[in-house]
Order: sequence, then structure tokens, then C-alpha cells
Amino acid sequence: MDAQPGAWPRGPRGRLGAPPLGARAPATPWARFSAWLECVCVVTFDLELGQALEKSSICYLSFPDSHSGCLGDTQFSFRIRQCGGRRSPRPAEDRHYDSEAPVSLQRESAHYFGYVYFRQVKDSSVKRGYFQKSLVLVSRLPFIRLFQALLSLIAPEYFDKLAPCLEAVCSEIDQWPAPVPGQTLNLPVVGVVLQVHIPSRVDKPESSRLQQCGQESLLPAPLALSSVHELDLCRCLQPVLSHVQTLWELMLLGEPLVVLAPSPAVSSEMVLALTSCLQPLKFCCDYRPYFTIHDSEFKEFATRTQAPPNVVLGVTNPFFIKTLQHWPHILRVGEPRMSGGLPKQVKLKKPSRLKTLDTKPGLYTSYTAHLRRDKALLRRLLRGLQKKRPAGVLTALLRGHLLELTQSFIIPLEHYMASLMPLRKSITPWKTPPQVRPFHQEDFLCSLEQAGPQLTCILKGDWLGLYRRFFKSPHFDGWYRQRRKEMARQLEALHLEAICEANIETWMKGKSEVEVVDLVLKLQEKLVRAQGHRLPVTEETLQQARLYIETAIGSLPKGLQAALCPP
Repeated sequence: MDAQPGAWPRGPRGRLGAPPLGARAPATPWARFSAWLECVCVVTFDLELGQALEKSSICYLSFPDSHSGCLGDTQFSFRIRQCGGRRSPRPAEDRHYDSEAPVSLQRESAHYFGYVYFRQVKDSSVKRGYFQKSLVLVSRLPFIRLFQALLSLIAPEYFDKLAPCLEAVCSEIDQWPAPVPGQTLNLPVVGVVLQVHIPSRVDKPESSRLQQCGQESLLPAPLALSSVHELDLCRCLQPVLSHVQTLWELMLLGEPLVVLAPSPAVSSEMVLALTSCLQPLKFCCDYRPYFTIHDSEFKEFATRTQAPPNVVLGVTNPFFIKTLQHWPHILRVGEPRMSGGLPKQVKLKKPSRLKTLDTKPGLYTSYTAHLRRDKALLRRLLRGLQKKRPAGVLTALLRGHLLELTQSFIIPLEHYMASLMPLRKSITPWKTPPQVRPFHQEDFLCSLEQAGPQLTCILKGDWLGLYRRFFKSPHFDGWYRQRRKEMARQLEALHLEAICEANIETWMKGKSEVEVVDLVLKLQEKLVRAQGHRLPVTEETLQQARLYIETAIGSLPKGLQAALCPP
């Protein structure tokens, strides 16, 4: 494949293409742009060459499969594994963002998201008879709503005015403030101001996220996005509403699932909607909103010599049914219904009913759900669709149900995990802090009778069996690692507080120089970690630690003082 020019800009992490002409050169080139995007790519279809751009995987993922037949403008998204090799260390801004953002919205460390705006229209001047081109935003942020809105503004302009327009857009994005969790930002582009709230981990899920802010007052009235990432869940999941709890269980357990859809737009929205069903729990498995047979990982996913990987795969080519029919769960969805009719619900079918290429819409699985369906909720949703109630109301109803389901499942785990934390009185200033006690699955299961999900959720079923399967899933491992890491940080913070509440001068009495130097080095290390890892300690505690370091160093001979306080 020949390289097709058209990826802007190249930043400090080695993005594709070249920076716009006449761009300024700050100390860190394109640092503000890099806070939002890795690059902007243009992919053009050439009759002789096929999709052309130097990164072939991005090329194939930027165009609908030939089976899709997408005419006009269409938007979809993909997720691609980063190339191998050494990765540059994460900037401090990334660490700050991730420490404040919800775990499900943290920057990806091993994958890129691609947000695509594809145009296919008849054009007699082109040999193939069609104009076919994609504009792609590549980012490590899962802000699908924001980047779709951005594309809907800049792509039509670009297709009309070409490169100069794109260069101007990149320069505008390079002026945006960095995404800071908890802040509402005004982001100007092509004469429009996008107003967005960057979610924080302290936000309440049901709270209104947008607040008017006074900055950029001379710009036009902002176009406020209600969310940077949330999809219209009810619309995306319309054909599978009757099985949404079964699919929630499959997502919770990290089961391999193929989603075969009629277009990349339907495929990517279905996969992203399903993987968002676990929020606020982080989806720890791999997922590909749109995947093609040309992907370098196709053989890895299609092999029959080992069990299918824990991945949710969105595809449009019916060939995948034949190739992946050994996968345990296959969801085939049909063309979306035109407005006015009720969505036809896919049926639950056994995998033995799977026929090559001519498979009817359905969820093909032998999985039996552990929990009973909430039939009342399903009736309310379908009745709401029939009566054309506002989409936001129905999505809020569905999202609230899934949030309650996830929280009811996770709260007992959180309570048990909290019981493994050492008591505060066991943390003494001059001894190594105690460790978090190990998680014993059987002990946890015994605790469910008194403190199980039945306290917060009305759904009946085999909760015990669901937990047992959850323990074997990547999501338990991901949740447990994250919680243990947070608790270890909390222990570090409590230990530093205990030291700062103690009397250091009393402790130093009778101590040797070696012991005092050892204390200084440990306190300096704790201070660095507290600041670098953003431990939950107050500024007063940090100031007290600095004062203790000065006091301890001041008690040492001049030679040692100079060694411990380099100029």
C-alpha cells in the first residue's frame, strides 16, 4: 500500500504525518493538541491501490466493509492495539488526569480509539464512479460523543475545502485547555464553541454535569454536549432489550462475544453500548467496536487451537460467522427499524442453530442467565418506545437499571474488601505499616447471607453462582488490583499522617546518626511518592513532613547535612 499524505500533526509521541504549515514551535511541540488527540488521518480509496495511508490497519478500519453498502455520510468508531516496542513514559498531565477521572474514562495505555467520518457519494469524475474518503480522529480518550460532534463539524468543512481547513482545525485544537476532570470547558472550533463537562470520579452518575462557565464570553453561544462519552443507550440496544440482563452478565463475566451487524455504525454503537453497561465498573477485557478480516490480529482471534480470547468483537462481514462459529456467544442484529415501528427483539437461540452466512438475527448462546429478567422494566421500555417517549427519558431509565444492577453486585465486594483494611490504630509512626489482608473467596461468599445484593436489588436468582463465575473473569482481577492499589495508597497516606502527628524530637533522642539519616531518606522518599502518586494527604501533612526532614537534617553534622541537602 502506498502512503497517502494526510495525517496531522506529529507530536512528541511520534504521530503520523507532518505538522501544519507555519505552526508555532513551543517548548513541547503540539502539547495541547496531544492532550486530546494523537493525530488526524485522511484515508482515500483508490481503485488500483485500495485504501491508502501508511498505517494499513487504520486504513481498513476507516472504511466500511464492502458488504455494508454505506451511501452518504456515516460515523463509526474502532479501537486498535498500539504497535509493539518501547512506550515513552506517561506525561505528568496524563497521570494527573487518570488520578481524577472515573476508571472507565482513563486514557488508554495500550490501545488507540479511532473516530471515523466516512463519505461515499456518486462522482462521475472518479474512475470508480464514487467519491470515497474518511476523516479519522485518533485518540487515547474514550470520548465518543465529543469526537463524533467534533467530526460532524469539521468533516463536511474538510470535504469541501480540503487541507487548509484541516490545518486550521489542528491549530485551534492546539489552543484548547487540557481535559481536567471536574471542569466545564469551552472548546472553540470552526466558528462554534463546544461546551463539555469532563467527568470526575466524584461526580454522581445521575447528576446534571453541565454548568455554565464564564470563560470565552466574546465567542458565540456554546453548543453544550450533555456528555463527552455516554451513548443513547436505549436506541443502541433497542433490538436486544429483552436480553439486556443476559448480555449484562456476559459483559460482567468477560465472555467472548461476536456482534455481527449490517454496518460499522451499528456494530460500533452496539459494542460500545454493551461494554458501557458495567459502568462505573471498568471494562477490563479487550473490545473492538469495528473489526475486519484485514486486521493483523485476525488470525489470533480466529484460531481454533485455543479458547477464544476475552474480547467483544464488532464485525459486518458474514464471513465471520463461518470463521468464528466456535465462539460461545454470537449476536446478530439486523437493519435498524425506521422510526415509527417497534424494534423487533432478537431471539435467544442455541449455537447449533447457527448456519453459515444466512443466519437470522438472534443471540446464539447456550449460556443460561443467573438472574431473572426484570419484566416490568422491559414492558416500560417497550411501551415508552411505542408511545415515542423522549429518548433521554428511556435511556435514563435503562441506564439507571444497569447502574443499580452493577452497584448491587459490587457493593458487597466493596464492603468485604474494606474489612481487609488494617485498623488505623495498628499503624504506628516508626514501624513499617501493615499490609492489606488477602481476599478469601469462600469467606466473602459466606458474608452474602447477611450483606448480599438482595439488600439493594429486587432481582431474584443465583447470585452465588454469578459471583463464583465472576471470580474467574478478567473483571474481578481488574477490580481487585485497582482496589488493592487504592488501599495501599491509603495505607501510605495514613502512615505519613501518623509520622507527622508524632514528636520527632522525642524520637531522635538517643538515636545514632545512621538511624536519623535513614529516617530522613525514608521521609524524603515518602514525600516524593505522596506528591508524584497524589496520595490522599493534606497540604498541611506534606508541610509537616518537610519540616520534620529539615529538623532531622539540622541535628546532623555539617558534612552529612550537605550530603542530604544538595545545592
